[in-house]
Amino acid sequence: QVQLVESGGGLVQPGDSLRLSCVASGFAFTYYAIGWFRQAPGKEREGVTCISSTNDGATYYADSVKGRFTVSRDNAKSTTYLQMNNLKLEDPAVYSCAAGESLYCDGDYSPETADFSSWGQGTQVTVSS
Repeated sequence: QVQLVESGGGLVQPGDSLRLSCVASGFAFTYYAIGWFRQAPGKEREGVTCISSTNDGATYYADSVKGRFTVSRDNAKSTTYLQMNNLKLEDPAVYSCAAGESLYCDGDYSPETADFSSWGQGTQVTVSS
């Protein structure tokens, strides 16, 4: 059974950091790119970042998080991490991870059209002063 489980969300103040985790099971994790998405109430889902399955570990970041968020993966643990630093009042949302086979996360990557076959339930991130 394919499963993606996110954790690490919580309530923080502006400027704080959080690290989200996405643990995968039930599929060959090493062959899948992992994308992180977020959706706030009343807003469309936004593709935050993506990390490729290839050896170069190519990544994509939305402009809204560049320089603040870092995605990484540990294939031995079938886990992807999203390190979020300097969180802002516009960052609160439910953050979800998704797996897509053979996706490459580079400048041509489009989170709106990328084919992610499996999704997690998400973890809530709240930023409040």
